[in-house]
Amino acid sequence: MTRPGMGQTGVAAPVKASELSQSAVTSPISAVDDSQIRIMTLAQITHGGAWQLEQLHLRDHHLLLWITRGQGRLLLHGLRRGFGAHNAIFVPAGKLLAIEAGRHIQGQALIIPNDGRVLLPDRTQQLRLQDGLAQAELTGLLDDLRREIHENRTYLTEALTAIASLISIWLRRQMQILADPTRATSAERIVRRFADLLAENYATGRPMQDYAEDLDITPTHLTRVCRHSSGLTAADMLSQVVQHQAHMMLIKTSMPINEIADTLGFGSAAYFTRFSQQHFGAAPSQIRRAAMPHDFG
Repeated sequence: MTRPGMGQTGVAAPVKASELSQSAVTSPISAVDDSQIRIMTLAQITHGGAWQLEQLHLRDHHLLLWITRGQGRLLLHGLRRGFGAHNAIFVPAGKLLAIEAGRHIQGQALIIPNDGRVLLPDRTQQLRLQDGLAQAELTGLLDDLRREIHENRTYLTEALTAIASLISIWLRRQMQILADPTRATSAERIVRRFADLLAENYATGRPMQDYAEDLDITPTHLTRVCRHSSGLTAADMLSQVVQHQAHMMLIKTSMPINEIADTLGFGSAAYFTRFSQQHFGAAPSQIRRAAMPHDFG
């Protein structure tokens, strides 16, 4: 079954010009407080459903994941790879991410607001740390953050910013030490460029043909390279990002459903309802009502 607006080839069918949303691209809705530096467990960051990490999405905060146990699969900036214990995964704000974690995964998530208070790299990174000293250094800095938050002493914001800055220095040093000399393939470069276009335009209702034209390739080739590098077609990647954002807006905001539909580039509320029923198994109003006891009190 294809999503509404998708052709049988997996390429998005054009929406009528009269139905295109004039809204600006919406910022991603977060399940956590993006205004403060925070540290959480992986279980806490997926409170409300594992789909919050497993489905392809983007965040409006910077995210550093420190995996201490277990393994899983990662879709980072359009490229799929495995990860395991002693992996540090950095995702700048606005970069596409999906994580499928195994049953026994353990780790921590550091959330840093995208407000310029901490100087951070502008590209995604997966570091496989084998050096015990580097592992202990990161663990110690994260423990310092947790202690500051728990004790809630004076100058807390300054202390958290200072420790997060030290973590940034640690991260950039490790990126230099563990730099991968392998050049990205042509297909990988295309998928990364598509991932960036998707992050900027997923809520505009643009047909897949437009993305392919921006990349100077055919829609068929775009679908082929995306499936090879990510395990998903280009249309699937777009659909997952829209699904994630729609789900978050329904359960984390009180925005009227017709405004959510318009904001995400759907031609009408009815079209959004069909999309919701196909992908979530329920109408938008049903999803919101089910979440209300937990999120709206």
